[in-house]
Amino acid sequence: MRARRLPGVLALLTAGAVALTGCGAAPAEAAFQAIPAAAGALAARPATAPVTATEPVIAPTKKLKLGAKGKAVVWLQKRLRELGYRPGKIDGRYGGTTLAAVWAFQKVNGITPTSTIGKTTWRALEQPKLPKVLAKNGRRTRAEVNLSKQIMTLYVDGELKLISHMSSGSGVPYCETTVWQGKEQRFCGSASTPTGSFKTTWRRDGWHKSYLGELYNPIFFNGGIAFHGALSVPLYPASHGCVRLPMNVAEELPGLLGTGVPVHVRGKFRR
Repeated sequence: MRARRLPGVLALLTAGAVALTGCGAAPAEAAFQAIPAAAGALAARPATAPVTATEPVIAPTKKLKLGAKGKAVVWLQKRLRELGYRPGKIDGRYGGTTLAAVWAFQKVNGITPTSTIGKTTWRALEQPKLPKVLAKNGRRTRAEVNLSKQIMTLYVDGELKLISHMSSGSGVPYCETTVWQGKEQRFCGSASTPTGSFKTTWRRDGWHKSYLGELYNPIFFNGGIAFHGALSVPLYPASHGCVRLPMNVAEELPGLLGTGVPVHVRGKFRR
């Protein structure tokens, strides 16, 4: 569901509207849990890449465009997976799922996201950078949301397990009218993803209907704000406040991210 633009902040004060932040319906007992910056924090060891190369990595040189097929695409998919990204099936087909992983890799490595794989991206795949650590004194198992780069990372026991492209709150005030809990209601909000430190709380399997749309495999961490799969995860913030993830990432995440795990949200997206 796309947020409808309204003129200015006064849109949030619509008579009879419920002001909110987020994109899901959080029960009272699942209110967000903020974590004091230094409370109980365990010193994190330097993050380790999923695979440590012992020999020089030599990437293909063939330029790839979306829709390409063949051995070079297989190499690309395998390399991305080795580095912690999620390109989908290793099938030699350069489709949308692999593209989302390419975008994530390019953003981490300071490359303007594009669907074309050329010299710059191939070279970066030979000598990749690690994502910037946002919570340097964070726990060894934690999730980090980089709003500036629109990247989500997951560390498990100090190891970098997953790096994903994402789309956070658009920042565009909205008001939506929908039938919720048996009656027509109007919801308004700022479509923001607040920064801070939180913890994962409740979750749902499969598609979950909220007052602002449907969320796939949502894992909530700040009131009605959750990680969730979406059919549209563009290169810019576009959600009502949740962290949208590619569907294949949302399929895998529940098995990696438990309840009560710290989630650190930092940065600000600049258009």
